[in-house]
Amino acid sequence: MALRRTSKLLATPPVRRHHPGRRMLASAVASIIWITATGADLRVEVRNPAGAPLADMVVYAEALDATPVLHATAVHAVIDQVHKQFVPRVSVIQTGTFVDFPNSDNIRHEVYSFSGPRVFTTKLYSGRQAEPVEFDKPGAVALGCNIHDHMIAWVRVVDTPYFGKSGADGTSTLSGLKPGDYRLSVWYPGPNSEPKVTKVHLGAEGARQAVQIEAPLAAIEAPAAAQ
Repeated sequence: MALRRTSKLLATPPVRRHHPGRRMLASAVASIIWITATGADLRVEVRNPAGAPLADMVVYAEALDATPVLHATAVHAVIDQVHKQFVPRVSVIQTGTFVDFPNSDNIRHEVYSFSGPRVFTTKLYSGRQAEPVEFDKPGAVALGCNIHDHMIAWVRVVDTPYFGKSGADGTSTLSGLKPGDYRLSVWYPGPNSEPKVTKVHLGAEGARQAVQIEAPLAAIEAPAAAQ
């Protein structure tokens, strides 16, 4: 078991051995993010060049002034395991959040990460919940299961309370922002992925801005079901 675990605990997710023909991350599409702001809400719309919406794109805004950011305290998020898949596949949380890993399958799982912002391994478990894991550093964390190689999930940890994730319609709304200048970041799930950053001014009159990013096709495709 020790040899098996050593070969799999990598900074990037495990290779899907059952699907060697999947498209490579080198394939890319250009994506357009339209930003509109009304009052204290910042609406972000993510679409590809053909106009189709892109889901599971992480969006977050950081104020450019010197206002200190309060980290989350005793806040919990949930990443379940259902039909040998992580649910949700992509999560965005604030620094200091605890993540619960319930197991809704009737088989055992062992969740792990070797990503720099949070390295951990749960004990093999089923029929109960593993101990919550605190994510106390910002960055991208890739999750895997040491028992099922095809299971992949991503957690983006951010140092701001203004964050969201695009839904099936490609939109995400960040609420509660004060008027001012912000650093807007858009991130897609994938190894070595860096956020696309642009500056946005939020005022009472609103704002609209287009940003182009390169998003690998594999990042926006849902993982295939287990064999």
